[in-house]
Amino acid sequence: MRKKNALAVALVATAALTLSACGGDKTDSGSKPVTDVSADMNDKAATVLDRPFKKPDLVLTDTHGKKYDLRERTKGKPTLIYFGYTNCPDVCPLTMSNIAIASKKLPQADRDKLQVVFVTTDPERDTPEALGKWLKGAGDPTFTGLTGDFPTIQAGARQMGIGIDPPKKEKDGSVVSMHGAQVIAFSPKTDAGYVLYSEDTTAEDYTKDLPKLIKGQNP
Repeated sequence: MRKKNALAVALVATAALTLSACGGDKTDSGSKPVTDVSADMNDKAATVLDRPFKKPDLVLTDTHGKKYDLRERTKGKPTLIYFGYTNCPDVCPLTMSNIAIASKKLPQADRDKLQVVFVTTDPERDTPEALGKWLKGAGDPTFTGLTGDFPTIQAGARQMGIGIDPPKKEKDGSVVSMHGAQVIAFSPKTDAGYVLYSEDTTAEDYTKDLPKLIKGQNP
């Protein structure tokens, strides 16, 4: 069941960035408010932003090992952007799976328009090859996977109000990447990120909203 309590809405409204370890949550105490949002207490999954985000100025490497200019390649196209990592045991694969399930229900013409971009927060391990293989299983082979150097990725995430920390090795030897779990939808009309989805968003939520997002409408 989606968490829709007043505290959750208040946190979004002040854009207090929450970092997810894909299994545990941690508040980024160093984050500053970056935007205001229009959020009500209904059961909508989408949060429409009062001040949309500008699309990140990111040039990274895709799963084919080629340069990918995010702004240039997604200009004028409905785009969903998510930051995560392939070794995440739960939140990241579930998010990609939910979007994939919903996108497969779209007419082919709309599927061709929709751009889903997964940017790794663990670039040392997430090579182009690893990203490509993971997306085939966790999401959809048509999704775009991007990797590069961590400072560039972190700076791009911050442009969208999303906090990510450098991957950290735990005592048990596992590596955890703390990252904001928001999906940001960018309008094909303005190229601005105007809708935010949390990690609680379901496949049914995306199925309902994608047709509107593709047209640049508010869900």
